[in-house]
Amino acid sequence: MLKSFKPSRKIQKILVIQFKYLGDAVFITPALQALHYQHPEAEIHVLVAKEVAPIFEHLPFITKTWAFPRKRGKAKLSESLPFVQALRKEKFDLSVDFVGNDRGSILSLLVGAKSRVSAIEHQLTLLQKLAYTRTIQTSLLPTSWVKRHLKMLRLLMGTSETTAPQMLIVANPLLASQAKQLLQDHQIICHLGTSQEKKEWPIARWVEFYQLATKAGYKIAFSAGPNERERNLIAELKKALPDAFELPPVNDLAMYLSVLDQAKLVISGDTGPLHFAAGLGVKVIGLFGTADSVRHAAPIYKDHELAMSSPCTCLAESSQFVTCQSASPCMNSISAQQVFERLKERYPLKAS
Repeated sequence: MLKSFKPSRKIQKILVIQFKYLGDAVFITPALQALHYQHPEAEIHVLVAKEVAPIFEHLPFITKTWAFPRKRGKAKLSESLPFVQALRKEKFDLSVDFVGNDRGSILSLLVGAKSRVSAIEHQLTLLQKLAYTRTIQTSLLPTSWVKRHLKMLRLLMGTSETTAPQMLIVANPLLASQAKQLLQDHQIICHLGTSQEKKEWPIARWVEFYQLATKAGYKIAFSAGPNERERNLIAELKKALPDAFELPPVNDLAMYLSVLDQAKLVISGDTGPLHFAAGLGVKVIGLFGTADSVRHAAPIYKDHELAMSSPCTCLAESSQFVTCQSASPCMNSISAQQVFERLKERYPLKAS
């Protein structure tokens, strides 16, 4: 059994480290709130990849967001060394790494906080033994990302179980006017892409849904990421629905968050825009099917925020592929009518 955490002195500065997928960053915000509740007078700093930083920059309980310089997943050594030196000068009392990967381990060690904690997925490596003063195995934690981070803090840090903070993002208010112009009064944003092809709802289903929703009077905007695969999804959709409104590509995350913040409701698979919208307090409908999504992300949401597929059959080795290996993909089982009914429940036009 883990011993309760007893710092040798009052914690004045905390560094939270998270290097993972863009869409997963918002999952640590409830844990950040729990840290703030536990140490209300402490400074809380966040160290994340540069492209993720806008998620945290306007949170009222975050003292500073450190945007780690890197390009296409690779650190820039010339920029990294002075960056680490600046972090060391802060003399953190505690660092919390929610992922425990190599990048987080190295930075935890180099920054040199007095206490350094992390969750570890496998057997401790030599690097992790050097990097952290306290660890916990992820096998002891829930599979839901939000619940996992909260329990990690409870077991390693003694944070309270009584608080139930939600995911939280605050959009940059200075971008609201421009974001509103981009969205052009469309109430609903439908995001087509996800990080993995197997998590995407078929374009044919989106077409059916669009026809149902627009006939009922909803104003729909479609969006997709900037990569080639997701742009191809938009192109395929526009072939079937040439008059459908396409949100212009927004490569700046701060601006995209502001656009999401203007919407009344966001519909998406298990990917960043869905989780960002939820953090912003926008109503959402999450399209969930794959086993990984159901385990890690779906538990964050309430039943009325979900459109669930039939059970996923891509298990064991087949679950490791980015494309579906089943003859009957689970995401195909989510019907357009099912999502439309959920839309009417979540955002009835008569109440708008």
